[in-house]
Amino acid sequence: MQNELKELFLIKWKKYFGEAELPIVYYYTDTLSDNEIVNTRNNNRCLIGNLNTVRQGYTFVFSAESSGCMGGKRYTGYSQKLRPNFEYFLSCGIPGEIEGERYKKSSELVKEYLKNNPPFEAPAKYLVFKRWDNLEDRDEPLAVIFFATPDILSGLFTLANYDYANPNGVMSPMGSGCSSIIAYPLVESKQLNPRCVLAMFDVSARPFVTENTLTFTIPMKRTEEMLRNMDDSFLITGSWKAVRGRINK
Repeated sequence: MQNELKELFLIKWKKYFGEAELPIVYYYTDTLSDNEIVNTRNNNRCLIGNLNTVRQGYTFVFSAESSGCMGGKRYTGYSQKLRPNFEYFLSCGIPGEIEGERYKKSSELVKEYLKNNPPFEAPAKYLVFKRWDNLEDRDEPLAVIFFATPDILSGLFTLANYDYANPNGVMSPMGSGCSSIIAYPLVESKQLNPRCVLAMFDVSARPFVTENTLTFTIPMKRTEEMLRNMDDSFLITGSWKAVRGRINK
């Protein structure tokens, strides 16, 4: 990533969002630096759980060989498989065999859902997560993930719609925590007008984030556009100043 863009974001984030937590980013790569190997922390079977250390400044490296759930492997592109009888696992279960999560009313609905959400193949051996301030010149982030409270989300949401005539500059699709920050944003990144993804509504992932936190993931192309819009947007108004003051508290 160009150092100019990295520093510009840090300056404007501080200016308009004060002491709000910095976002994290991810990218695929076939090679790891010594720092990435030394600093990586893999302490949790859930991918979302491991991102808590990234938010603290550590690196997290994920791959096909990493420990983790099947969903995490699928929605990062390192596996195209699903557990047996997945349609029952996600819905009503099978008495005496599988306890269903009951996220869908029926197994038939799950099958239809899967048709519209095919697996993809990871483009490189490793998936690396870092906090924004730890990015190096060689890194090419694909998307930016904010773990944010409602006030911060209001700013990101409004900025995401600032230069779109369409009122749907943000999408909020149903899916696992990892699909909402990886799979969906990667699909959006290939669109002419990519949308941001408001998420972390997955009940299974909720225990790994605090009660007043959701995620807001922005494809990298869109991040740059939103960043350059900041100085002319609502962020310079008295209305945002009042919200920003509350963020800093």
